[in-house]
Amino acid sequence: MSTNAEQALDLLKKLEGTEEGTGEWFQVEQERINDFARVTIDDQYIHTDPERAKDTPFGTTIAHGFLTLSLVSYLTQSIPRDPAAFQGMVMGINYGFDKVRFVAPVKVNSRIRARSEIASASLKDPNTVQITRKVTLEIEGEDKPACVADWLTLIVYG
Repeated sequence: MSTNAEQALDLLKKLEGTEEGTGEWFQVEQERINDFARVTIDDQYIHTDPERAKDTPFGTTIAHGFLTLSLVSYLTQSIPRDPAAFQGMVMGINYGFDKVRFVAPVKVNSRIRARSEIASASLKDPNTVQITRKVTLEIEGEDKPACVADWLTLIVYG
């Protein structure tokens, strides 16, 4: 008899190279940018000083790249997923990133959302599946995305 992880892997392997979907829009406001600057001790004026940022090529403040990246977990939660692939799941673990690119700046008050594709799935041990997702963080009304990242997660099954 196969484990929950092995059953999930069979389903996830069939989805490799396919888009999971697109999440909901999320507005990045100045208060969140300022809070992130305080927490990370990165208060460069292009993030926190709206008056001074007017003289930059962006014309306004922009979100930190790492703030944008840190929203991946939240932004992907609204993407619908096949519940069968997560039957018997005990927990999910952020395992890291293989590749991250900050393609375009997220200007203050922009709305962003996640688009996710399953790049690969593999069995790490009898109860754990590693999923690599190509996550693209889109900016509403912009041609280029804010960020493209290969995100690794571990799904532990009971």
